[in-house]
Amino acid sequence: MKAAIVKEKGTNPVLGQFDSPVATDGLVVVNVSVAALSRVSKFRSMGLHYSSDVYFPVVAGMDGVGALEDGSRVYFAMSAAPYGSLAEQTMVNEKLTVRLPDGIDDVTAAAIANPAMSSWAALVFRAGFKSGQTVLINGATGASGSLAVQIAKGLGAKKIIVTGRNESKLHALEADEVIAFDMTADNGQNLFETALMPVIAEGVDVILDYLWGDSALAIMSALAKTNTDRATRFVSIGTSSGQESIPLPSSILRSSAIELVGSGGKSVSKADMLTAAKGVFEMAAEGKITIATEEFALEDIEKAWDAPLMPRPVVKVQ
Repeated sequence: MKAAIVKEKGTNPVLGQFDSPVATDGLVVVNVSVAALSRVSKFRSMGLHYSSDVYFPVVAGMDGVGALEDGSRVYFAMSAAPYGSLAEQTMVNEKLTVRLPDGIDDVTAAAIANPAMSSWAALVFRAGFKSGQTVLINGATGASGSLAVQIAKGLGAKKIIVTGRNESKLHALEADEVIAFDMTADNGQNLFETALMPVIAEGVDVILDYLWGDSALAIMSALAKTNTDRATRFVSIGTSSGQESIPLPSSILRSSAIELVGSGGKSVSKADMLTAAKGVFEMAAEGKITIATEEFALEDIEKAWDAPLMPRPVVKVQ
């Protein structure tokens, strides 16, 4: 079968032929229609992620959309090694599949699953979000952050505050409050903290942070300096700022009602992630969340692999 194959660790996939999978106990064959590319999928495929397989060659791709033997359309995740999603067929644990509602097409489902379900899981399972609460999204202009804005609206957020580096993109999200920052400017962190204070003083229930780094520290510092006993759950989802570590004084946590948690691979169960995916697909089928995509043929895998992640690159397998 045709497949995008990673032949050695750290290398990009190339088009080639790979043996077709054969179903075994607990594993089903999926006829793949489309697969989207995400940062985690690419790094995992190349053997550069902590969850990567150690043996090569492997078929690239972590998740996708296709049809089971009975014709049911499904989203599938974490296909069984050495089979990935960028091939005509893959093999996956049937428990890691989600039936797709009629109102969502294959391309949208494949593209929206990874960035949206991580935001849904962080908001619902890690933050314990409830309708009517106020949400601040730091790093809202990225693929996951912009979807988090839509998801929070769809789940009934009373107020949404967005922060990030690109002011024009922030305003395009149509949030209730927009606060842009420039951490490279003189005193940029303090300026951001000062701008946050009056907004935070009105109360924030949940913070979804995709950046970490200096901006995250500014947010927590502003929370600690605001005279409120309202609990705020700060959920760390990613480190898009490039800063893995920050100098977080314990006094910030001691002098505030911040609850600091993470959301990722081992902090959210596979069952909850699939529940999140189901919720995402249903919301997308109703037209409440959308994502921009760019389509590629499997034969153009090298071009797709190098494409920006926004709009989301989607590879049509067949």
